[in-house]
Amino acid sequence: MSLFEKKPTTEREKVEQRREEVLAQGRKFKYPMQYAKHKLIINTVVVAVIAIVLMVVAGWAMLYKVQDTGNMVYRITQVIPVPVAEVDGAKVRYSDYLMIYRSNLQAAEQQGGQLGEGEDAEMVRESYKEAAMEQAVMYTYALKLGREMDITVTEEEITQAFDEHRKVGGVERSEESFLKIVRDNFGMNRTEYRRMLYLTLMKSKVAQAVDTHAQELVEQVEKLIVEKEGDLWAVADELGVEVEYEATGQLVDNMNVDGGRSNKAMTLEVDQVSDKFLSSNGDGYYYVKLAEKTDDQVNYSSIKITFSEFDLQVASLYDEGKVKEYITFDTLQIEAGAEETPTTEE
Repeated sequence: MSLFEKKPTTEREKVEQRREEVLAQGRKFKYPMQYAKHKLIINTVVVAVIAIVLMVVAGWAMLYKVQDTGNMVYRITQVIPVPVAEVDGAKVRYSDYLMIYRSNLQAAEQQGGQLGEGEDAEMVRESYKEAAMEQAVMYTYALKLGREMDITVTEEEITQAFDEHRKVGGVERSEESFLKIVRDNFGMNRTEYRRMLYLTLMKSKVAQAVDTHAQELVEQVEKLIVEKEGDLWAVADELGVEVEYEATGQLVDNMNVDGGRSNKAMTLEVDQVSDKFLSSNGDGYYYVKLAEKTDDQVNYSSIKITFSEFDLQVASLYDEGKVKEYITFDTLQIEAGAEETPTTEE
């Protein structure tokens, strides 16, 4: 007999072995996750990774290839701060770009009707997209400069601007009715409208802060107003293209949408010139002289000092390649005329 021959199993050992097999099978039914846990975790992780990758790819395609501007994509960009461009190292929020584009397009369609389909309609949409991109870039650059210059816009300032907009046209509207007008004409809710006010106010403050030339012009204008005895036309003629002169030439409504000049004129006496004040859209300073007024109408002349330095800085960033747009626009070119065919005389 071989020394390595296996000894015969006794009946007791057979019973023990069988008992272990039965208990093992029982444990599998009693604790199934104990045996499947490792495999389940691996499968879950794999499925999750695949799902995330697919969602990222689909989202990237919708944003940067298809350039979907619909509600779902817009809401996603409001939650996830993905960029649409970059200006001097600062990321331009896709949600800001879409907010501007969608509101401007809706306002245009409210006035001129739905664009519909076709090449001409698509060209108009693309032009609105380009304009929205330019605005979003400017606002983002203003935010960047604002952080660097410690310029802020408070919630109180936004609320004040919001309340002033509610009173445009001389009508004291409730917040609810005003927001309905905003929603119908611009497609914005309260949060979006306040975001737009924040961007506008920040750009206005930054434009004032960086425009040292405008401050120099203020000194020149105020000196000339004294020398010319309040004749704004003579002041404008002296300064030429540095300022803009305008006169109503007749009585207009005191709530006329004109940058706040009519409102200011109502506070003046005839032939009185106002102090410097900021235009309601924050793009420059005004001086107003009252010619005549009634209880609800005014006739005035004005000088405007426009803020230009900020716009020049943004233009320089484009020239220097410091503005990188992550999407492109298929603006269709319209030929000015048919190509001329040269002719020869015999």
